[in-house]
Amino acid sequence: MRRPPSLERPADPDPAAERAGAAASPKPRRTRKSADTAGSAVPSASAAYAAPPPSDLSSATTEPITLPTLPTQPVVPTQSSAAAATVAPVVALQRPEKKKPSAKATRDAATNDPAALSPAAARKQLRAATKARKHYERGEVRRFTWRSRRRRRTWLVLGGAVAALVAFVVVGAYSPLMALRTIEVVGTNRIPAEQVQAALSAQIGTPLPIVDGDQIKRELSTFTLIQSYSTESRPPNTLVVRIVERVPVGLLTTAGGFELVDAAGVALQSGAERVPGYPVIIATNGVGHPGFTAAAAVIRALPESIRTQLDSVTAATTDDVTLTLAGGERIVWGSAERSDYKAVVLAALMVTYPPGSVGEYDVTSPDSAVLR
Repeated sequence: MRRPPSLERPADPDPAAERAGAAASPKPRRTRKSADTAGSAVPSASAAYAAPPPSDLSSATTEPITLPTLPTQPVVPTQSSAAAATVAPVVALQRPEKKKPSAKATRDAATNDPAALSPAAARKQLRAATKARKHYERGEVRRFTWRSRRRRRTWLVLGGAVAALVAFVVVGAYSPLMALRTIEVVGTNRIPAEQVQAALSAQIGTPLPIVDGDQIKRELSTFTLIQSYSTESRPPNTLVVRIVERVPVGLLTTAGGFELVDAAGVALQSGAERVPGYPVIIATNGVGHPGFTAAAAVIRALPESIRTQLDSVTAATTDDVTLTLAGGERIVWGSAERSDYKAVVLAALMVTYPPGSVGEYDVTSPDSAVLR
């Protein structure tokens, strides 16, 4: 379809020619048109595209013409061109398929919108919020009270240990599992152990922690030969009694005969006949006098080989202890000091000079012993 000549757009001028012409001719000055000619100053579309008259081309001043942008008119195809054109298929616009919201999204939306909650859901949400708040408060309380809780835990542990100890003591004191069933006697030589066990048989059946010590002392004090004793509990059912017997040192003469005494003067045995192997102690001032104590100490310091040869020991004071052998030989001892050393010196002298060859051994000064 051909446009009318008045609407045809002139051909684009050569850019190089335009730059050359613009350089040759001065730039025309634009003049402001008055308001009354403003309406007639806008040329029509046909006048803008119309060429100037041939007579004025030589003397007219060329001004650049700014062409308005013309809207592009759609080309209406003719019947022939429409027939030849390829008809594009019409694509029908499909509406996007709406997805059904998930249960979680629906629950979240209902949670964020309190007005959309049902009464049961609102109560459940309130309970959850209350539970969370209480959990947070408990955590804060624990954070600020850990020292006091640690002290309380320490005291509880100590109290539990004390309570367990008390319970153990109570159970051990009154439980029949700890009842005494066996009495073991140790250290007796001259005293039959059966007699000691029979004397303490009243304690059988008593729990070990509450065995009566005073009663044991009363029962053992009836035995003259017992100097001291000690008891030891061996759980669960045994009591051990350790006895130290008195050691006899000599004989004391009495109206009825002789008494076998120890170093403390306690009579261990009495009889009309003299007990062999023990000397007669002659204490002028009695048993409680220091002379008797010195004589007993000297007898205990002698070795068994010399003690069995003694006939008598005389001590008026602590410094004049004199021993007499069975053969009549005398031993001048002096005081009880350094008795162990004097006993060693006397034993050596009696080996070198046996009794019978010497009438007297003087060990008052053991470093310079004298034989007579």
